[in-house]
Amino acid sequence: MQKLLRQRFKKYFSNFSFFYSRLGNRLFVMIFMTLIVSIFDGMGLTMFLPLFQVAAENTPGSGSSKAGDLMALFGLSISVMNILLIMVLFYILKGVVQYVKIKYDTDTGRYFMLTTRKRLVAALSRVTYRYFSTANVGRIQNILTGELATIYTTFSHYISIIQHSIMIAVYMCFAVWMNAKFALLISVGGFLFNFLFSKIYRVTKQSSRLRVSAANRYQGLIIQLVQNFKYLKATGLLRAYTKKVDLTIEDIERENRRMGYMNAYAGALREPILIIIVAGVILLEVYVFGGALATIIVSLLFFYRALSSVTLLQLAYNNFNAQLGTLENVKWFEEELNIHKEPLHGTASINIIEKGINLVDIEFYYGEKKVIDRINLTIPTKQTMAFVGESGSGKTTLINIIAGLLPINGGQYTIDGKSIAEIDLYQLQNKIGYISQEPVVFNDSIYNNVTFWADNTPETYSRFETAMRRAELFDYVQGLSEKENTLLGNNGVNLSGGQKQRISIARELFKDVEILIFDEATSALDSETEKAIQENIDALKGKLTI
Repeated sequence: MQKLLRQRFKKYFSNFSFFYSRLGNRLFVMIFMTLIVSIFDGMGLTMFLPLFQVAAENTPGSGSSKAGDLMALFGLSISVMNILLIMVLFYILKGVVQYVKIKYDTDTGRYFMLTTRKRLVAALSRVTYRYFSTANVGRIQNILTGELATIYTTFSHYISIIQHSIMIAVYMCFAVWMNAKFALLISVGGFLFNFLFSKIYRVTKQSSRLRVSAANRYQGLIIQLVQNFKYLKATGLLRAYTKKVDLTIEDIERENRRMGYMNAYAGALREPILIIIVAGVILLEVYVFGGALATIIVSLLFFYRALSSVTLLQLAYNNFNAQLGTLENVKWFEEELNIHKEPLHGTASINIIEKGINLVDIEFYYGEKKVIDRINLTIPTKQTMAFVGESGSGKTTLINIIAGLLPINGGQYTIDGKSIAEIDLYQLQNKIGYISQEPVVFNDSIYNNVTFWADNTPETYSRFETAMRRAELFDYVQGLSEKENTLLGNNGVNLSGGQKQRISIARELFKDVEILIFDEATSALDSETEKAIQENIDALKGKLTI
């Protein structure tokens, strides 16, 4: 039963569940402080009732029984001085709580952003390599950068919806206490008023989702534009490609314009309709039911507060709908990452690989296609082995299996007699140096690229220099004006293909690894440099498993 209720709650209050999963009881503290602020404001407004009655009767100690009961709560007689003192007290208390509330809201918002960013980055780091290799990179980048930058706004709008809803409920309770019939009439009018805006909300939600989808495509196109800029420029295809990007930009801005128009309609209609409702109810109360205008003045104060909150609630709700696509995108992305989370590995530790790697009858499938078929292979420790085969024969797939990136579909993979499923995979991969066909270059200095942001100590620099000499890069770097502090640009845009490959080689030679994997790592080098690096690699024979 409890599980069923939890499922129902998540279904109908999915957004609340999402924010609660990030904030926990902080969310209820925010709600409670909003309630206290609203009550203090309502009590302050209530003090206008005895004030109006004293002014109408022109007698300091007179007033209706309701006003007398209200003042009696504080052990005070009805007088202008006492009424004003209590009113000031309530608004001072409201101000103090409001100050604490705003600070708490700000801290909670930042905590929400902190936990959301960290959770998504952590979830991404735990996904399987197979999932990541087929994922939409543009969508991933758009969510982790663009969408996360705006989700704080989504959170703020959602909290505003809750807070204004509480304020409306509190003010309506006070209004009912003052004049129940008048409150009921206004409530009916407010319900009809909200019904008129339902189409605006629906269109805004739809546009938000379409905009997010277009933004995902845009990020993917921009990534490809940056990565392939040289080719597009050299082949005259840049204009054709930018036209494709332009169409996506137009899709995004079309939805932004539609949402802007919906906000314009809502903003233009809101106040006129509210005034029409209030005016109609006042006329009904006075001319149809024969009520006295003076008896509903204080109720009007509460309705003014309530209707102001209704206005702000509708504005927040429409703005939230405009960002709903962002929230859904982030939620679906996190769920997707968790679905494709790498399975738990063993905890067996391997400090030093003593015997080697053994593959027995291993099989691997891409979908329904078998790529690796019952391969048997033994790689003794500190030995060098080469895999030779035509393009597409599965050499890179086999290397990815050995590196622990791809799980086998059949057979046995052991290291020093321990199954790969029993081994601490993170510890194993720290012992692997991987130099792939595609050079890995970070947008930072040469030193940070090779040392992976290690502190620049004498010992570290000595290892850095040794790695650079082995990769045939030391003389080149010394000839640069900034030497090892030279920035390489995005994806090593300032380097040739061979230089980028040598940066990757130097990084792996810098690491204290036991297994060094070269996946056609010297394919982008000229024959002279390739020969020099090959000699340096040969010098490592007997020291590492290559």
